[in-house]
Amino acid sequence: MAMSSKPNAIVGLDIGTTTTTVVVAEVSADGKLNVLGVGTAPSRGLRKGVVINIEATVESIAQAITQAETMAGFEVSSVFASISGSHIKGFNSHGIVAVRNKEVSCQDVEKVIEAARAVAIPLDREVLHVLPQEYIIDEQDGIKEPVGISGVRLEARVHIVTGAIASAQNIVKCANRCGLTVRDIVFACLASSRAVVTVEEQELGVGLVDIGGGTSDVIVFHAGAVKHTGVISVGGNHITNDIAAGLRTPIAAAEEIKCKYGTALVAEVSKDETIEVPSTGGRSSRVLSKQVLSEIIEPRVSEIFTLLQREIIKSGCYDYLTSGLVLTGGSANLSGITQVAEHVFNLPVRIGFPGGVGGLTDLVKQPEYACAVGLVLHGARNVGKLSTGSSSVLRLAKRVGNWFGEHF
Repeated sequence: MAMSSKPNAIVGLDIGTTTTTVVVAEVSADGKLNVLGVGTAPSRGLRKGVVINIEATVESIAQAITQAETMAGFEVSSVFASISGSHIKGFNSHGIVAVRNKEVSCQDVEKVIEAARAVAIPLDREVLHVLPQEYIIDEQDGIKEPVGISGVRLEARVHIVTGAIASAQNIVKCANRCGLTVRDIVFACLASSRAVVTVEEQELGVGLVDIGGGTSDVIVFHAGAVKHTGVISVGGNHITNDIAAGLRTPIAAAEEIKCKYGTALVAEVSKDETIEVPSTGGRSSRVLSKQVLSEIIEPRVSEIFTLLQREIIKSGCYDYLTSGLVLTGGSANLSGITQVAEHVFNLPVRIGFPGGVGGLTDLVKQPEYACAVGLVLHGARNVGKLSTGSSSVLRLAKRVGNWFGEHF
């Protein structure tokens, strides 16, 4: 029996280094967003957040989509996709225009945003998002909604997120090969923040750290706006590789040991706890102390947070982290990880569990689903209106030409 498709379904496709996750949702009559289906598949075609093997990535997407479609009971035709990788760079910019009719109109706001985004960026990169921070009218700063305010000079401060065109094209290409239209491409950490960071935290100042398999992404909010975005090329896979090397065990076994027994705090482990470790090359497995395992994990986790801390200090945004840090992504499940982060940053740290959706919430209440749930929330917000930050795909469509031009 062929499944029908649903025009008002909103689908988040999070193509991660270790896992591809799909969340299918629908806006109900009362305006609530309900999760109807979830699908996950191991990713095999990515390295450090970037597609390096089209065939393998297409296979992972198809597998996750099929799983989500079966659960939701209908076919998926379009998706909101995530993008990550060390090619993602964020910076702040500033634009000024004269107000035409002594009162700020929507056109003036569009013009000042265009002025702020008119920054020379290399030809191989494109703007993914333009995120307004604040507007200034005649020296009066801190304005969030400028329309209708009288004045003669309008300024905008914005945060611009750019990425490599080729990386975005490859994501679109993989989705197209699965028969999917990409409605928008969103920086993974920005998507995650929509699902796990509260409005109060964004006002007060907070850092969201999304620790994936190949990369760790960071985004800093203050006064309700994005102040900094960054990516470091270290993630959960590095912990797995350390375990594999330290315990001389295959990568797959190391991943399993990490998920099952791993803890980032040596102090948490009692001396007599042991684990069975499979050996390589057909040798019999060995029994090792669990402490040995955490002695491998703790320094690496500590290093990841130290690198992230350096990244935030370098951006000048460290003082904004008033309400601390929120951790999300698959590695946030590691026991003791919040304590290590609190020790490095000397700030309160919590795990971010995705919220803001109804339906099958128990299936997505894990930090590794933050990005896919955030993509769905982003999609729901932008359905029917692709906002300033979302026109990247339309520009990409023009550039890539007839690939998926017919869908727009």
